[in-house]
Amino acid sequence: MKNPLDAHVSPRGGDPMDQGLAIDIVDVRDEVLVVNELLRLDDRDILELGCGRAEKTRAIAGAGTGRRVVALEVDETQHALNLHAPPLQGVRFELGGAEAIPAPDGSFDAVLMFKSLHHVPVEQMDAALQEIARVLRPGGLAYLSEPIFRDEFNGILRLFHDESHVRAEAFGAVCRSVESGALELVSQTFFRSPISFSGFDDFEQRVVGATHTEFERYPEVRDEVRAAFARFEGAGGAQFEQPIRVDLLRRPAPGGAGRRFGSAVPKPPAS
Repeated sequence: MKNPLDAHVSPRGGDPMDQGLAIDIVDVRDEVLVVNELLRLDDRDILELGCGRAEKTRAIAGAGTGRRVVALEVDETQHALNLHAPPLQGVRFELGGAEAIPAPDGSFDAVLMFKSLHHVPVEQMDAALQEIARVLRPGGLAYLSEPIFRDEFNGILRLFHDESHVRAEAFGAVCRSVESGALELVSQTFFRSPISFSGFDDFEQRVVGATHTEFERYPEVRDEVRAAFARFEGAGGAQFEQPIRVDLLRRPAPGGAGRRFGSAVPKPPAS
């Protein structure tokens, strides 16, 4: 079996699922559980980049003790909504993007990006990885999850918003950050993340209605999208399982010494 880590550090870029790796991803898990297994976040300083509606922010902050979270969002509309939501203990919302993080060097023990690196402008992805390395403390960890563009849910998205290119670019940026030595690879984890919608209206509100992206083609293909979505609807709504790849990276510590906390190397996926 080919090791998925070999694909990660390959200069070829692209997504490991499209590089000839026969990876059978069968593990269905909630991503917050994955985070808490890979990282020990209690009594740590945590930065979340691209927090969106802060759903995972709330879950991460409430899953332990002493978690100090700065949740950064580049979209001004969503940031304003986060500021007006009920306050979260230990969480501070700030406006900003991954390519220019408003924080001093070595401010955080962990940086989290949940399916958001591919939303960074392509020409700024390398800068974003350098920024992550800069704000991490030596030995600190970066958890970067990205969807693998080969499943039914992404097939629906592709009808009006094809992200295959930017996701490949995001993977390439991660590869370059490892090859440059700015960050080092700890592990990769593959799993399927469950996604549920009560119906098509819910899909449109949560996906099409997201303020961080404008879907210019959507009105002209809406009927086609609705028909594709309907194939997955049942009495309880529509259920999907989105394949996810997690790259766990670490800021190298000088001389190999430093604060290396909470990283568990997972078993490679079955093939």
